[in-house]
Amino acid sequence: MSKTVNITSASQFDGLLKSSKLVVVDFYADWCGPCKQIAPIFEKLSGAISRENVVTFAKVNTENQKDIAQAYNVQGLPTFIVFRDGKVADRVTGANPLKLQAIVKKLSEQVSSLQNSGGESSGGDGAVWRGAALPRGYTDITQHIEVNRTELLNVDNQTGGVRVLFESSKPSALSKSTTTKKDWVESDTDEQLMLFLPFQAMLKLHTIQLTSLPPTDDDDDEAPTRPRTIKLFINKTHNLDFDEAEDMAATQQIELSGKDWNAEGTASIPLRYVKFQNINSLVLFVVDGESDSEKTRLDRIRLIGEAGEKREMGKLEKIGDEAGE
Repeated sequence: MSKTVNITSASQFDGLLKSSKLVVVDFYADWCGPCKQIAPIFEKLSGAISRENVVTFAKVNTENQKDIAQAYNVQGLPTFIVFRDGKVADRVTGANPLKLQAIVKKLSEQVSSLQNSGGESSGGDGAVWRGAALPRGYTDITQHIEVNRTELLNVDNQTGGVRVLFESSKPSALSKSTTTKKDWVESDTDEQLMLFLPFQAMLKLHTIQLTSLPPTDDDDDEAPTRPRTIKLFINKTHNLDFDEAEDMAATQQIELSGKDWNAEGTASIPLRYVKFQNINSLVLFVVDGESDSEKTRLDRIRLIGEAGEKREMGKLEKIGDEAGE
């Protein structure tokens, strides 16, 4: 007997997202050939992995439930969306059984690990920590950063390297861990940082989430501070130098203030989405910090949006900078 839940209303769907820790949803249509081809694999996964109130598989007929499909930006069929704690965690568009199986296996293992340890989804070693909720309809695409080719300029070598920025664990500044590992980065000679992020796929970038957790000792003039002014540049084949970035018109410039940072030390930065379509790299330039400190600090970076086809590793296609550059 199938364990898959057939969704017949938006209220039923909302209730399911609240009652089950992990929900895997097949958005399909009766006329869709690829949907029919992958349906048996989806049912096999459902029968093998479903666990009451923990992992639930569901199907949404997009012809009958158009509001649900629209709410989660379902544009191609089939689309599979994985929800964790009611939030979008990942998605697969198209009949790609290997990718679907890999995503479901990874997330179900995380849920099992959390249950066995008694941990929460936002804490615990090995868990995926989120400093802020995901915008509805979009997923965390940080994994598409080509980490081996990232470059961070003006970093203090006594703090963590660039890789710590993309770790999925909770920052040590928020946990009770006694580790001496510095899992953050600070600027070195002044408050500026320059980060080059090449991608493994063409991305549509909707939001950047930055976590910064400097110490709160008001008496320490040398303590690092959070970023204030940030400039973003897209589709560069290499990192910029500081003078170049100072003079160049940014794809978007952001001014952060105290109200932008939540209790987890995270700022969610919405982007001018139309300008961040089909991008293969991002340069993030921290221009200055929110105080007079000569150091700025970053603990984590998350990229939120949609990912396209994966490209060959190590190759950046120049698809054109924004007009006027």
